[in-house]
Amino acid sequence: MRLSSTLSLYVGRHFIAAFLMLLSLFMLLVLLFDTVELMRRSASKPHIDFGMVLEMALLKLPYMCQEIFPFAVLFAGMACFWRLTRSNELVVTRGSGVSAWQFLLPPVTIAAMLGIFQITTVNHIASNTLSRFEQLEAAHFQGSRHLLTLSGSSIWLRQSNVKGQSVIHAERVVQNEEDLELNNLVVFMYARSGSFFMRIDAKSARLEDGFWHVGDAWIYEPEKPAVHEEAYLLDTDLTLDKIQDSFAPPETMSFWDLPGFINTLESAGFSALRHRLHWHGLLAAPLLMVAMVLIGAAFTLRHSRRGATTYVIGGGVLTGFALYFFSDVVFALGLSDSIPVTLAAWSPSGVALLLGLTSLLHMEDG
Repeated sequence: MRLSSTLSLYVGRHFIAAFLMLLSLFMLLVLLFDTVELMRRSASKPHIDFGMVLEMALLKLPYMCQEIFPFAVLFAGMACFWRLTRSNELVVTRGSGVSAWQFLLPPVTIAAMLGIFQITTVNHIASNTLSRFEQLEAAHFQGSRHLLTLSGSSIWLRQSNVKGQSVIHAERVVQNEEDLELNNLVVFMYARSGSFFMRIDAKSARLEDGFWHVGDAWIYEPEKPAVHEEAYLLDTDLTLDKIQDSFAPPETMSFWDLPGFINTLESAGFSALRHRLHWHGLLAAPLLMVAMVLIGAAFTLRHSRRGATTYVIGGGVLTGFALYFFSDVVFALGLSDSIPVTLAAWSPSGVALLLGLTSLLHMEDG
């Protein structure tokens, strides 16, 4: 029997209403907790007022929104099907010859569309606002931060030393395991007051413990003749790990920008494993949303006499946390290169989908 468009709209409307209500509730709770946490951190910093705290919490909210998307879909599916089951509407529908797979089609379709909306729109907004949040956090809570920008195979670095700040531009970066070398570089040095006092042009610079070993360097100072040095030691607080960590985190990059940045990162000799893993995880979002609907249906499609509210809520919460924990474990394995990136990114969604399908097949078809 074909599912009527009226019934499809009815079920879909209940699902989307439950999703919007739960997502709004979760976002309100997240905003409250983030605001309280930022107020706690700013208690010892009198220059940070409540307006700045609230701005930072709001900037972080879109990122947290996409993080709680799967849970909102899971609980929306549970709430929608639980209500329709308790009111016997689904019992009557199934009695008329409509199978569970048919009236699951509208929520599943909506969930897949929500997943596409998340990676194409929500992620774009979240990456921009999170980037701004991290800039404010670094400026107001950490006091300083290193900046690093890649353009093709060239690199821009900002670092600190005992004399002040230095800005380094290198046309080429070469990384070989723990060794990092810059080729054809220019260093602009500024005093702590912000005034320029020295420029260094060099063929190469190798990162050592606490300094750059600069070779074939020309040193220019205002109102002084240029000086050539075969070897010059430039103090730095940078390490290879700090440079790696200074790259823009994948969470602050839009889904549309990640592929290009991954190619740039790899062409410069740096590892793009984390960014590639994050990008594949975004691609798997629609599949994860569909899996969440199926898991929610598996808990709530039984008639109320065969279960209880405690069982439904408890089962859904435990399943959600189990999937979250499993995702973190698999992500860590992928980040350590213990398993392939594709497997690490897609296995949580695939496992969740198989669990939901297995439970529904057992319940519906015996």
